[in-house]
Amino acid sequence: MRILLASSNEHKVREFGELLPGLDVVAWRGPAIPEDGAFFQDNALQKVLFARDWCGANGLGGVDGVMADDSGLCVDALFGGPGVLSARFAPHLSYPEKNRLLLSMVAPDDSRRCRFVCVIAFAPLPATLQPFTVSGTVEGSLAFEPRGEGGFGYDPIFIPEGHRATFGELGPEVKNSMSHRGQAARKLMKAVASCQSSSI
Repeated sequence: MRILLASSNEHKVREFGELLPGLDVVAWRGPAIPEDGAFFQDNALQKVLFARDWCGANGLGGVDGVMADDSGLCVDALFGGPGVLSARFAPHLSYPEKNRLLLSMVAPDDSRRCRFVCVIAFAPLPATLQPFTVSGTVEGSLAFEPRGEGGFGYDPIFIPEGHRATFGELGPEVKNSMSHRGQAARKLMKAVASCQSSSI
């Protein structure tokens, strides 16, 4: 089954390729995709429907469905921020710089509780079929400084509950077994398998 991921983020393409065994995940090569929703689910659905409509209008076939995810880091001390704006937080900075800026916004005696949230929207083809969403959340805490070279984004500052290492320090196999994106991807695999079974 060939799935178009509505993202040009090569890190996400690679990670979803690992998280969705048996599915051929291909990267988005179309125009910039809007994402101005108030919630993760809004953005995921907006992106997946835009991508599916654009592919249909431009005669791009060869895929069985389109998927998009919206994910972010929600920090209690920042009133849930950067949250849905995680990808657009301090857009002029690199992720190492973003991580240090975010950590500087949390006082040493503030709560360091936070969580990663991911919502995946999947739009089957043909376009007459309804899209659906699945989600995953992993609880954790902020590190006091970035640690580790693995993963991407905010991984070096996130310590998952029950661990002392950050996602940047944990290997991909361990991280994927518990991550927000891993949880959502496993739910997607079950949903896609169910769709395939019902269409036989």
